[in-house]
Amino acid sequence: MRANFPSAQSEPLVLIIPGLNDSGPGHWQTLWQRELPHAERVELGMWDDPHRNTWVNQLNLAIHRAGRPVILVAHSLPCHVVSWWAEYERPGPDGPVKAALLVAPPEVEHGGVDPRLARFAPVTPRALPFPTVLAASRDDPWIAFGRARRLARIWKSRFVDAGWLGHINADSGIRDWPFGQFLLRQLSAAIEPENQPLLLRRNYATLIEQRARAPAAW
Repeated sequence: MRANFPSAQSEPLVLIIPGLNDSGPGHWQTLWQRELPHAERVELGMWDDPHRNTWVNQLNLAIHRAGRPVILVAHSLPCHVVSWWAEYERPGPDGPVKAALLVAPPEVEHGGVDPRLARFAPVTPRALPFPTVLAASRDDPWIAFGRARRLARIWKSRFVDAGWLGHINADSGIRDWPFGQFLLRQLSAAIEPENQPLLLRRNYATLIEQRARAPAAW
C-alpha cells in the first residue's frame, strides 16, 4: 500500500531515523522508506554500540545535506538523539527541521536501563523548538507509559496513546503502521500552511486598500 502523500517538490523531506540495530525489513520505518515519495533513511552507524555525540552529528549531517525543510521520524533511542540535536544546535523558527514524530522513546535514566541507552542520559530539559508528536505504547518493555508521558511534557510534545503495541516495532505486527502515517500527515498539514497567513494578510491588506480607494463600492 502506497501512502497518499503530496508529491510537490516543495514537500519537506521525511528523514527516517532507526534505533538500535537498525530497523529490519519488516519494520514500519523500512516500509515507509519504500512507500513515501519523499523519504530518506539516516545512517547513524554503530547500530549495536551507539555513541551519543556521533549519532547527533550524523543526524546533523543528514539534516543539512537535505538542502530543504525536513520532518524527522524517530523510533526508540533516536527520539533522544533528536532532543540532543535540538539542545546542541538551538535551531530558530526558520531552522531546517519543521516537525518531528517521536515514536516509543526508551527510558535512559532509571530502572537499570541498558548501558547503551544510559549513554544518552540525562533527558534534555528543554521544550523542542518545532512541532512534535510523541507516540507511546501502554506495554512498551523499554519504558513505563507514565515515563513516556513525562517526556512529552518536558519536550512540549503532543502525547498520543498508541495502544498496546509493545515497542511499536516489527514484533508489534503493525506492518506499515497506518495510524503512524496518519500522525505524520497531521504533522505535515500543520506546517504546510506556514506561508498561508502571510498570503492572507497580503490579500486582506489589498482588500482594505481597495476599500479605502473606492468606499462607494462597499
